[in-house]
Amino acid sequence: MHKKDFGFLPPSTDSETGVSSKDVVVVSETGVSARLYLPEVIDNRKLPLLIYFHGGGFCVESAFSPRYHQYLSALAALANVFIVSVEYRLAPDHRLPIPYDDCWDAIQWVNSHSMGDGPETWLSNYANFEKVFLAGDSAGANIAHNLAMKAGNMQLVGDVKILGVVLDQPFFLGEELTSSEIRYPDMYAMAGMFWHYSCPSETGSKDCVYINPLAVGAPSLSCLGCSQVLIFIAEKDSGKDRGWLYYDTLAKSKWDGVVEIMEAKGEEHGFVVNRSTAEQAMTAMKLFASFLNKEKNSIETSRAGILFRPVSASFQT
Repeated sequence: MHKKDFGFLPPSTDSETGVSSKDVVVVSETGVSARLYLPEVIDNRKLPLLIYFHGGGFCVESAFSPRYHQYLSALAALANVFIVSVEYRLAPDHRLPIPYDDCWDAIQWVNSHSMGDGPETWLSNYANFEKVFLAGDSAGANIAHNLAMKAGNMQLVGDVKILGVVLDQPFFLGEELTSSEIRYPDMYAMAGMFWHYSCPSETGSKDCVYINPLAVGAPSLSCLGCSQVLIFIAEKDSGKDRGWLYYDTLAKSKWDGVVEIMEAKGEEHGFVVNRSTAEQAMTAMKLFASFLNKEKNSIETSRAGILFRPVSASFQT
């Protein structure tokens, strides 16, 4: 399967939300591009800037598919944020680290507008480069994590700082199975297949630091280049335990930030994007929106099926 198998929805202006979108070329040499989402702007105010990476196991999906267009249009309207959704190259034709490199190039291209003189006027005129966030779902969340780690050790163009990162059911694996991976063997096998096709070697270890940020020899999460992290996980996802382990490890590290986690009871992998109008997905989207606007404590998180824990919570099996 390739990007075309997931359909192409052209950019538009949504008559209900007023969100406008358009596609831009980021790096002409590689073909990396992006879709921009601009909500209605009042008084020319600058909007928080979210750089988003789609999921699909590094092998499938597209920033231009209907599901991502609809989800990010809704998020842009709800959160009143400027969104850059990156169209990176896919494995197996372009194995890792190419997707990471493409997305890093996209971040640097975005940040090149921070002085107000970049080629894309929407970015220069409406993005607030003091409120930059990275986010993604599944493999996109893996990308967001890895690039936030890189940003902790390298200077971004324009000296822009990443304020926060949102990890929606991050695609992490490891050689030693967790309880949730044992509980959902078919889902775990599919994740392993995607990793097989996307990693640099066909025999790549599941303890490679790209896919297992807690592997022996992996850089400490204390190096994460942001000050806020929000994690979404689902009860019926084989990756649930790795989401909790990441949360617990980050919370106990020397990282100087705040991490929060939300577990959706009864939900499966991809529920936020794939079932974006369902009750728990809407709750997650509201929490996402408040996170982007530094109003995390204003969202009611005790609705049915939701388990939400702040940084003081400890990991529980």
